[in-house]
Amino acid sequence: MTMQTNQAALDELRRNFTGAIIVPDDPTYDEARTIFNAMIDRRPGIIAQCANVHDVVRSVHCARNHGLEIAVRGGGHGVAGRSLTEGGLVIDLRQMHAVEVAPEARTATVGGGATMSHLDRGTAPYGLMTTGGRVSTTGVGGFVLGGGGGWLDRKFGLACDNLLSVELVTADGSVIRASEDEHPELFWALHGGGGNFGVATAFTLRLHTLSSVTAALLLWHPEAGPDVLRAYRDFMASAPDEVGGGVLFLTGPSEAFVPANLVGRLACAVLVVYAGPEAEARRVAAPMLALGHEGELIAEMPYAELQCMLDDPPGYRNYWSAEYLDTFPDEAVDLFCARAKDMIVPSASQHVLFPQGGAVGRKPANYPLPWRHAPWIVHPFGLWQDPADDERARRWARDIRADLKPWSSGAVYLNFIGDEGEDRVVAGFGRENYARLAKVKAQYDPENVFRLNHNIKPA
Repeated sequence: MTMQTNQAALDELRRNFTGAIIVPDDPTYDEARTIFNAMIDRRPGIIAQCANVHDVVRSVHCARNHGLEIAVRGGGHGVAGRSLTEGGLVIDLRQMHAVEVAPEARTATVGGGATMSHLDRGTAPYGLMTTGGRVSTTGVGGFVLGGGGGWLDRKFGLACDNLLSVELVTADGSVIRASEDEHPELFWALHGGGGNFGVATAFTLRLHTLSSVTAALLLWHPEAGPDVLRAYRDFMASAPDEVGGGVLFLTGPSEAFVPANLVGRLACAVLVVYAGPEAEARRVAAPMLALGHEGELIAEMPYAELQCMLDDPPGYRNYWSAEYLDTFPDEAVDLFCARAKDMIVPSASQHVLFPQGGAVGRKPANYPLPWRHAPWIVHPFGLWQDPADDERARRWARDIRADLKPWSSGAVYLNFIGDEGEDRVVAGFGRENYARLAKVKAQYDPENVFRLNHNIKPA
């Protein structure tokens, strides 16, 4: 973007703009362009921190009038860093984070820039919640539009299963509402299709009653991993929908419940999350509690506290990927555990196995989410500090995927991966769904204005 174009765009945008407009020579510029993945270092020409939907409309018109690439920022948590553009215009929604709860209707209307923390703490005073991401810093917008799996999705379904409507600014600057009754084909596409169709400025979500949850975090030496995973696999085969969680290899944190010989070293952990009180959780989780773990933390807590219990630290370099498995036999267990030794330790990285099933598999099958029927998710989640470890971390994630390919469903949750090529984008939706999504894209964004995402090309 040339300086002349930049000034012309700025002059246009500044007319009747309510929020803040930030450019490279502003003292807050570097902070405003910082996102979760420290590997991403892009310099937008303009960051438009929108205060309301009218600011968003003005930003879309301005960018299009001056040929500027548009990036849309909610939580800024996406690993690929697509909430930034090099030289273009960032529509930054973070000021639009209000949460309005209708307790009798059990719904919440959430601003497009809200994080899970805004949503969880906004609904908590009413004893209500909805499926959220596994950390509190995730943006609600990208999370819901991508499908949205969380600790309690086996009980309450995916986040998009609880989506009632979306307010959207389209590529021509129109403000529309998508629901089952309004723009129904677009509404279908917003159940997993991501930010391809416009800027989502508000969501209305269905809420559920939940007063407290129980989390049990159990630790073992990594050598116990294969036996622990087999036991966990059998445990989840008959676990009620109220049980979520996962198995993960991680660096033992410096906490009172962690044995000294695991602090700063590779450890195997099981997290059992139960949608209910501690007494019930202990009874349900008895098979895992009987395995002879070396460290434990078991506590009943408000849902919002659970959501921030394992928050990812900011400022790290990130590389994530995923493989969805139809089965998880002993051979796959052994391969999964063997790859834990390749993880960077000590670091904030995690080598994760998540269960699905329950309500995730029973909810509407017609949404463009072919991965929802796989019972297991393998999720290499790399976070490290030294750039010299970049290739090692990428290779670790790719090797895990390659090892477990024989049992893969072929589908993938796109919120869990970065830029892995067009074939993986298609795999995130399924070929038939992709073709249908491309038609929706052609109707609402025929020129592919919103392309900084897991992109669906207009039909």
